Amino acid sequence: MNKVVLMGRLTRDPEVRYSQSETPMAITRYTLAVKNYSKNNEQNTDFIDIIAFNKQGEFAEKYLKKGNMVVVSGRLHQEKWEDEEKGRHSKIEVVVDEQQFAGYSRNHKEGEVQQNAESQIAAAETIEAADGVDNLPY
Repeated sequence: MNKVVLMGRLTRDPEVRYSQSETPMAITRYTLAVKNYSKNNEQNTDFIDIIAFNKQGEFAEKYLKKGNMVVVSGRLHQEKWEDEEKGRHSKIEVVVDEQQFAGYSRNHKEGEVQQNAESQIAAAETIEAADGVDNLPY
């Protein structure tokens, strides 16, 4: 079983690109700062690369911003490649199945919170109803 659930803050605004296929697909990347604790109760932060496709990618681009607290569930994917000097590299990222708001950035003003929450909940419900997981490129 390959299932990951993370909660953290976006370190930057999501970046979207579209595939060059006949029906372009959104491919959105962002990084989550995830706090964890060692056995000695020392706090550390891991920076996890996240990738979202199709509707999930469009949602991330439109609604997620640097500093937002989000919960992401998905699966691990290891990307491997070889550079010009025949050096081998790999990178592990989380491919999004679901993403949800878990809070707001520290820069939100009190009056904006209710209005933003309502629009974010409506957008999240739209994403949950949409498919798009079946057309992943790998």
